[in-house]
Amino acid sequence: MPDAASHLPFFYGSISRAEAEEHLKLGGMLDGLFLLRQCLRSLGGYVISVVFNLRIHHYPIERQLNGTYAIAGGKPHCGPEELCEYYSKDPDGLCCSLRKPCNRPSGLEPAQGIFDSMRDNMVRDYVRQTWKLEGDALEQAIISQAPQVEKLIATTAHERMPWFHGKISREEAERKLYFGAQPDGKFLLREKENGTYALSIIYGKTVYHYWIEQDKSGRYSIPEGTRFDTLWQLVEYLKLKPDGVIHSLKEACPNPNIPTGSMAPVPPSLPRARQATDTDGYTPEPVRLTGERSHVLPMDTSVYESPYSDPEELKDRKLFLKRDLLMILDEVELGSGNFGCVKKGVFKLKKKQIDVAIKVLKSENEKAVKDEMMKEAKFMHQLDNPYIVRMIGVCEAENLMLVMEMASGGPLHKFLSSKKDQIPVSNVAELMHQVAMGMKYLEEKNFVHRDLAARNVLLVNQHYAKISDFGLSKALAADDSYYKARTAGKWPLKWYAPECINYHKFSSKSDVWSYGVTMWEAFSYGQKPYKKMKGPEVMLFIEQNKRMECPVDCPEEMYKLMRECWTYKWEDRPGFKDVEHKMRTYYYSLAVKKENGAEALVDGAVKN
Repeated sequence: MPDAASHLPFFYGSISRAEAEEHLKLGGMLDGLFLLRQCLRSLGGYVISVVFNLRIHHYPIERQLNGTYAIAGGKPHCGPEELCEYYSKDPDGLCCSLRKPCNRPSGLEPAQGIFDSMRDNMVRDYVRQTWKLEGDALEQAIISQAPQVEKLIATTAHERMPWFHGKISREEAERKLYFGAQPDGKFLLREKENGTYALSIIYGKTVYHYWIEQDKSGRYSIPEGTRFDTLWQLVEYLKLKPDGVIHSLKEACPNPNIPTGSMAPVPPSLPRARQATDTDGYTPEPVRLTGERSHVLPMDTSVYESPYSDPEELKDRKLFLKRDLLMILDEVELGSGNFGCVKKGVFKLKKKQIDVAIKVLKSENEKAVKDEMMKEAKFMHQLDNPYIVRMIGVCEAENLMLVMEMASGGPLHKFLSSKKDQIPVSNVAELMHQVAMGMKYLEEKNFVHRDLAARNVLLVNQHYAKISDFGLSKALAADDSYYKARTAGKWPLKWYAPECINYHKFSSKSDVWSYGVTMWEAFSYGQKPYKKMKGPEVMLFIEQNKRMECPVDCPEEMYKLMRECWTYKWEDRPGFKDVEHKMRTYYYSLAVKKENGAEALVDGAVKN
């Protein structure tokens, strides 16, 4: 999970105030010379250090609850880069405008903080142990859910630190500190019986104890001292300056139960998310997210992992399914079309039953339609990704039937149009990031979708999307970048790139164009693209280098990405690797958590 500022040449990472001042002095102390560094006391926060009149001024930047960044009393900005750009044009309360970046010397990388070096492994361990995932499913979970668990991990990171001794008494803390050498500043952190914490430190052969208070927002401090989001930040800060304690923290009194130089197990205090009974009889509670609501993560659903992830089930996996293992619920019809209809059903695996969607072909349909469906089935049967509707198999009985995973939330555009006043922009970004992950997977597998649109993005729940409908898909040879369709057929022209319409050429880059249109549908909350234009009018509109306007209340960064997806020349268009990374960066910037450790996606960005 890269820092939102890691790409900026003037970002120095986790350095102290004194180190920042040293860099600025070496930079010449010119008015407006500045650098950016991590803020030690605020998770995700920064500090701008800027020179004016041969003095160095430091301005903390906090990440707000709505996901924006702001200097106290200043305007909010969507990221640290945008904030610095704003203050380079207008001082707006700063001592002067940011005139010249003090870039890092060649070869100097941003300094990692104590939590930065542990975070990725901690998130990986938490996701693996909570959802029992491995392989690609684990990697996808880490990418898509990192924002949801990062704050949770950060607030318990102290439990892995060698200076944390858990629930011990004042007397036991003193015994531990007096054991061995007793230099000034030797310290440990302990948990008190009432669930609060205390810092114990030696100075002049005497042990002093400081109660750590926690305010209503959950921030920690020594009474009347600086407040911090987490306990490990408080400790790291007190190593730099005393700030209310008798001496700065120097040598940790090590807890023998916490291995040094290695990762300790995930602390048992971490909440669990899986809705199943553990072997010890403990039934974990769901992670409570977004205020009073329970935000079910994709990994909590039955369709995150393939039903064939179990090796026993994999042994029996076949494209053609036995009819007696499939039960169709005739009264439940999920949709219909020229091909036939989609019904709800149940498929019996070796160890369990799963809900499925069954695409039933009309018996009168001609052979060409059946062949097309079989092509779709064979393509989809090769795919296995959490953000793609998986093909379970084909059943040849009273009708030809395609059996697929169930995504009962319906198509994305209908969901958004029906709930446009309830769904925040961050939720839309979350779903579109998942679509980008699924399309990146298809790109890596040399699959072209050819029909990516909001109608073909199905929801499992409000926070989990899957790409569906591979009826027009085409698998490319490993050395092909595109293929050429023989006939135009009945095509969704409003979603098609110029090269598809003009030359019948399709590639992952043409899917990127379609992704841009799908983004527009999503951020317009289900509106129809190009309004009432007909296909030929859309083609002329694009050829005139015109593009759809930014949807109302759509974030500027998202519209900018749409425009990049709508680059006319396919070779100049970004691939899904770049698109997914940009969606991820934007989504991470919005995914903030409430101070009590529960996640709250950006409610402040709800459409007004």
